[in-house]
Amino acid sequence: MKLKIVLEQGMDGYITAYCPALKGCVTQGRTEQEAIENLKEAIELYLEADPQELMLPPDKYKVFEVAV
Repeated sequence: MKLKIVLEQGMDGYITAYCPALKGCVTQGRTEQEAIENLKEAIELYLEADPQELMLPPDKYKVFEVAV
């Protein structure tokens, strides 16, 4: 999956990184590379399925991964 990300220089000297397609998926880093790596991890966690949020018994759903 390819997602567009945005890097912005913050007033505190850190680089802010976010993915506009994933509302609220924001992080920062001291360098561009650190911000990008932090955002990759944030995106993985954002997209990870959480069975507790499904609020269904385990036999009532299946979780799959798809490539886009």
